[in-house]
Amino acid sequence: MAEPGTRAAEAAEDRSWRLRHLPVLLVATAVLGALAAVVGGVTGGADAALGAAVGVAVTAVSYTLTTVVLAWADARDPQLVLPFGVGLYVAKFSLLIALMIGVASTGWAGLIPLCLGIAVGVAVWTGVHVWWLTTVHARRVHN
Repeated sequence: MAEPGTRAAEAAEDRSWRLRHLPVLLVATAVLGALAAVVGGVTGGADAALGAAVGVAVTAVSYTLTTVVLAWADARDPQLVLPFGVGLYVAKFSLLIALMIGVASTGWAGLIPLCLGIAVGVAVWTGVHVWWLTTVHARRVHN
């Protein structure tokens, strides 16, 4: 058994741990985006296919940006995580609101599939992240 604090020291030395999960999440999101486009296309045509795929992409870009920025902030100084996290949260939700208002004002038929793509993207990204943390990452930490 390791002494207390050993894991923290190992984690501090291993700077790549902050982004180690990102490739798995991006692959899962790419598969989801393709599936969303197919389902959207079959159920609602080209606008629905585009809307669903863009919705998943919006989620992927948002979460990837958060992951990279917070990893950068944490690597510099852990005290930067909160201000960068809050600032990023406000900026992302402001952009999302502007995007949704802009799309809604056009009357585009892909609006509902866009919203569904965002919602499913959030659920899948979160689910895959939880899976990764409880299986892959947990095995690394405990071995």
